Amino acid sequence: MSGSMGARHMTGSAGRGPVVRAPLYQRKAEFFRTLGHPARIRVLELLSVREHAVAELAREVGMEPAQLSQHLAVLRRVGLVVGRREGTSVRYALADPQVAELLAVARRILTEVLAGQADLLQDLRGETPPGA
Repeated sequence: MSGSMGARHMTGSAGRGPVVRAPLYQRKAEFFRTLGHPARIRVLELLSVREHAVAELAREVGMEPAQLSQHLAVLRRVGLVVGRREGTSVRYALADPQVAELLAVARRILTEVLAGQADLLQDLRGETPPGA
């Protein structure tokens, strides 16, 4: 395929044929879809402060350890968190400090957006209705 919208083809190894690489924008969309669950965001926020055991995270997030483990598996699969065994439990940490930076940037953006919406709401409430 040619053009910037198509996937890139590479020659595969061991005679398996072409390997199709997803365009960067598609990979970014998949990355952000991974972040699209509130429990995963909360886990990342908690891990931004310090590493946690699964039981600690489950209490903080408010879900059963088995359900939380599924979310942790998704985050591990995309490389956002890492786990290390400590005795009978597993402790999780951010795989990269830039994940905490991403969450901080998202918070700043949301703060600015919400401040803008609050200003707009205040302006709307301050207007005199027609005919008054």
